[in-house]
Amino acid sequence: MVLVFFVVSILSCTVGSICGIGGGVIIKPVLDATGIMGVSSISFLSGCTVLAMSVVSVYKNLRAGTAKMDVRISTALAAGGALGGVVGKSMFQGLKETVGNENLVGMTQAIVLIVITLGTLVYTVCKEKIRTKNCTQIWLCAVIGIILGIMSSFLGIGGGPINLVVLAYFFSMSTKEAALSSLYIIMFSQITSFVQTCVTGTIPDIQIESLVVMIAGGILGGTIGSRINKKISEENVNKLFIFLMAVIVVINVYNAVKFA
Repeated sequence: MVLVFFVVSILSCTVGSICGIGGGVIIKPVLDATGIMGVSSISFLSGCTVLAMSVVSVYKNLRAGTAKMDVRISTALAAGGALGGVVGKSMFQGLKETVGNENLVGMTQAIVLIVITLGTLVYTVCKEKIRTKNCTQIWLCAVIGIILGIMSSFLGIGGGPINLVVLAYFFSMSTKEAALSSLYIIMFSQITSFVQTCVTGTIPDIQIESLVVMIAGGILGGTIGSRINKKISEENVNKLFIFLMAVIVVINVYNAVKFA
């Protein structure tokens, strides 16, 4: 089982680092599909792994200068993402306590992911025909960050594909710039989500070795992905992203049916 966790985390975080989707959008549905452990435990492990990966990826990319990032806009988005991370975590716990059935919670997450991923896939395919905006208002950046943070924390995916679409549409960012900014937002939202989980004592039942192995996979994946990101073209990043979205949709459809 430990080997499964390591392989899933390192592969997911490698491609997640390249595309800026965080890796959690792959880790969460894949582990849900295996049925190895409960929804809450997988969400927590996914969040911790993505946090480790995002810290490494942001540091590596900024140091290497592989992509530019508007610090003012990205920090406002990240601050909103941090607040949204707290709200999203509270929503997850509230739904879990209200429903009292982890399978129903898992089904809800899978359905929301299907909708988000399909929307992202359609946008990516048609983005050449879509006129983007160039928002600069700090308050609007913060609001957008809050929404992204809520979805990130509630779904346990760290941010995922929706970040790239929002950053591309509202801020006219290039693929690589959006990927770096997305990882920056993910890092802050996952930090607050993790701290909140620890402070409120809602850490699910997990095996320490599983957590250590997944974090190690996340760090290694973030390192590998950052190196690949230096060499890969934006066109190939887009192709990889579209392929991943299609695969994720299929996996989440399977999970929704399974949990139902």
